Amino acid sequence: MLRTAAYRRRIENGPGIPQEEREAVFQRFYRRADARRSDPEGTGLGLPIARQIARAHHGDLHIADHPGGTRMLLRLPCTSP
Repeated sequence: MLRTAAYRRRIENGPGIPQEEREAVFQRFYRRADARRSDPEGTGLGLPIARQIARAHHGDLHIADHPGGTRMLLRLPCTSP
């Protein structure tokens, strides 16, 4: 069977990201209040850059439901579009 995409899952056991903020965290310089407290030197650029790279390769990065934390899902195609 030929695979058309590769998936990578990352699960964090932190406070999680509420549904209403899941797209906002992919905006440049957006930082949630708890992130500003725990890492005051962060820039809010990591997730936007990661999503931009995934999309440049015809994939995607998004946040999915996960009890007790956050699940990030990265999808990249195995073949050229």
